[in-house]
Amino acid sequence: MALIRIGKPIFSAFFLLITPVLATSQEVPLRAIIDKEIKAGFAKEKVTPPDRAGDSVFLRRIYLDLVGMVPSFDETTAFLKDADPKKREKVIDRLLADPRYATQQAQVWDLVLFGRNPLSFDARGKREGFKKWLSEQFAKNEPYDRLVSKLLTAEEDGSQLFYVQYRNATEELTTAVTRVFLGTQLQCARCHDHPFEHWTQKDFFGMAGFFIRLVVVDAGGTPTDKKFVIGEKSTGEVLFAGSVKELKPGMKGDPVKPKFLGGTELKEPVMPKDFKYPVFKGNKAPPKPAFSRKAKIVEWLTAKDNPYFARAMANRIWAQYMGRGFVHPVDDFSEKNEPSHPALIKAMEASVVANKFDVKALIREIVNSDAYQVTDVGLVTEALPKYYERARVRPLSAEELMASLGVSTGHGADWAAKSQNATTEYMTRFFGEPTDGQGVFQGSLAEHLFLNNAGQIRALGQARKGNLADDILKSKETWDGKVDRLFLSILNRTPTETERERFVKHLTADAKSTSQRLEEAVWVLVSCSEFRFNR
Repeated sequence: MALIRIGKPIFSAFFLLITPVLATSQEVPLRAIIDKEIKAGFAKEKVTPPDRAGDSVFLRRIYLDLVGMVPSFDETTAFLKDADPKKREKVIDRLLADPRYATQQAQVWDLVLFGRNPLSFDARGKREGFKKWLSEQFAKNEPYDRLVSKLLTAEEDGSQLFYVQYRNATEELTTAVTRVFLGTQLQCARCHDHPFEHWTQKDFFGMAGFFIRLVVVDAGGTPTDKKFVIGEKSTGEVLFAGSVKELKPGMKGDPVKPKFLGGTELKEPVMPKDFKYPVFKGNKAPPKPAFSRKAKIVEWLTAKDNPYFARAMANRIWAQYMGRGFVHPVDDFSEKNEPSHPALIKAMEASVVANKFDVKALIREIVNSDAYQVTDVGLVTEALPKYYERARVRPLSAEELMASLGVSTGHGADWAAKSQNATTEYMTRFFGEPTDGQGVFQGSLAEHLFLNNAGQIRALGQARKGNLADDILKSKETWDGKVDRLFLSILNRTPTETERERFVKHLTADAKSTSQRLEEAVWVLVSCSEFRFNR
């Protein structure tokens, strides 16, 4: 249990003074602080507190969030039958220790860092090596500061691809680093001083100065598994010529010294006038620079006293499980975009630092909170309720959907990859962008047509040795029991009386076509909206 130390729990004012190192008289779990502050928000905004989610809803939600797929029939029935009042906490601990947790985290962060269509061709569709590296970091619960340090140092095999997508694009790289890891939008300051914030062009180009000397070097490999090395030159400066609207042909600009965001200029040794940087060619690793700006920006960025880093981490991981950050969008901390729960984000930032950037510890506290475990129904119609007055309802990602289809029908989580066709490619193409980036579902016609007509989907309901359809056809249970198994396997809940009656009637209408009717029943459930979402 992650703990932060506080004095008397006067939450509304005390957290404004919280610091990473706290000496106190009592220990309070972060989950308790989360619940107290969220409930305080309900009272302040006159929001009716939501009910607790039922076991079936919680189980499906936690499996999708932590391991990226729905629970199996056996996992579902075991949990629903468990009378232990701490069974939710127990399943959370078990899933956080499951190898699938690391795979799911790698999938989530791969999309954070690359999206579906990276800037560089070299980073498109060739990310398995990177995801393997990322999964290894989460599997050993590498602290977030060290993980980011490794990513931006880019010396471990597989880690280099983040820089590869920004080859010869220093300004885009600068924007990405400050947005993802500092929660700060600087892109407006590329062309002119920010019109609504205090950031200037020199702030932007001061950060760009840390990356201007980076070089992406092809290091061999195969066309489908290329290798890269990230080199760094000892010379090279960002040239600043003023606002874009003031630029004239031939203007070269003046060098801008590297400057930490909101801080001081980098102090670096003066290079000898006769210094000549060694030339490197082909796929050989370049020589180390005389002085590494990359090392300095990584050291500053991941420092525990960095004013942006821990805050951005806490906000992003909270949003991953709660649907929206205290600051929303998650990468837009600014003077005009104040957090919805300022005391709580300060407490979480302090907890992150006190727990040495332990990602798993932070996740454990979030998902064990009452705030996470609330119902997903209510009067509020916002896609992402600002005060968390109901749990988020989200579509499954393409990867979650593929795995869940396999698990629920007994074909295995890797059924799509094993298919002798382009199932994985189709699923990623049709289900790869399920929302508009703000939590609003954007189902496409292609998605609808694929679910309703694709042979790959219909085949999931065909009896194969050991799969769901085969087990049901061979079972000696009553048809009521078989329909219950169908629902518990696919939707992780028992059917209503009306649903059970209708499905039994359909499945028993003609003994000669039972197999075909069962295939249709499976197809109906896996293509319904309830399966498409996390509820």
